Amino acid sequence: MTPIYDRLKERGAVFGQSYGLEHALWFAPEGVEPVEEITFKRSNAFEHVAEECRAVREDVGMIETSNFAKYKVTGSGARDWINYIFANQAPKIGRMVLAPMLNYEGGLIGDFTVGCLGEDEFYVIGTGIAEEYHMRWFEQHLPEDGSVRIDALGLGLLGLSIAGPKSRALLQKLVRDDLSNEALKFMDIRKMDIGMIPALVGRVSFTGDLGYEIWVKPEYQIALFDLLMETGEEFGLKLFGGRALKSLSMEKAFGSWSTEYRPIYGPYEAAMGRFVSVQKEDFIGREAALKEKEEGSKMKLVLLDIEVNDADVINDEPIWHDGKTVGWVTSGGYAHHTQKSLALGYVPSEVATDVAANAFEVEIMGERRPATLLTEPPFDPKAERMRG
Repeated sequence: MTPIYDRLKERGAVFGQSYGLEHALWFAPEGVEPVEEITFKRSNAFEHVAEECRAVREDVGMIETSNFAKYKVTGSGARDWINYIFANQAPKIGRMVLAPMLNYEGGLIGDFTVGCLGEDEFYVIGTGIAEEYHMRWFEQHLPEDGSVRIDALGLGLLGLSIAGPKSRALLQKLVRDDLSNEALKFMDIRKMDIGMIPALVGRVSFTGDLGYEIWVKPEYQIALFDLLMETGEEFGLKLFGGRALKSLSMEKAFGSWSTEYRPIYGPYEAAMGRFVSVQKEDFIGREAALKEKEEGSKMKLVLLDIEVNDADVINDEPIWHDGKTVGWVTSGGYAHHTQKSLALGYVPSEVATDVAANAFEVEIMGERRPATLLTEPPFDPKAERMRG
């Protein structure tokens, strides 16, 4: 448990687990029993998750992000090592980048956010469930001269994230720093005091909305939570959990490690090619990635809008095209803001451009449901909300 566990529980949190860590899935309003009735169809959480999504899209929401993996990379060789390990270019000081990590065959073995606070100081944020797997890879590839050190911070660095159109106004009331779009741009990162709390703040959010990830040492998390909750009242701040985060990220077509991103997929196959800097002279998997880019891939990750009744995809459902099973769903669910049942999945490249209405079908609970391929995310396709 993290320090704010009791505070989340008092506010109706229904918990799941993330690599052994208690993590709020959704929040039951006052007077509603915080218990989920498990079903393959839409559960009793459905309408409450919808309210959490509404708060993020219209006002501001807050979620705990402590279940992410956090690493600190330091040393005189840090920048060169970051450039070798990750497929994207290492960020400039004060900036972050999204960075795939490839194996020697060009398969995706991780996706990360890499932030730079100095030429010899980087913070890397990744998937919590893969921390030990990724640490083995990192440690196997450390230079022998001792010029790079990497530390898995685990629960030594805890997180809260606020997101929504009012998130900037909320945070601005608590910091001396200028949070205007010109002063703190999308994908900027810096240290700042929130009230009297020392924090690391990155302007990024997996919701696809204006948002900030805030990282603090464990001894400050309760104080940060209380301060944000109290200050957030006038802005309509509402807690949201992992279910709402999935719903919000789906309508932006954001993929995740272990579902859309796995070693069996290449970066171009997985629509991650824009984050691969093949102009770099040397990084792990470069030659294989370059070959995939030039020759193309057999499969493509696509977003489907499905006509459903009362059940949405989970994952691994078959995708049909012209009466044949051609692919599979990797993840999905109901996108409450855009009111669409969505799925990400892989289909052959030759049919990945078929945008005809109901050209596909997705099998849900034994029934084939009509589905249409979307060429852009249904929410904010130009990413104006995140960047504005």
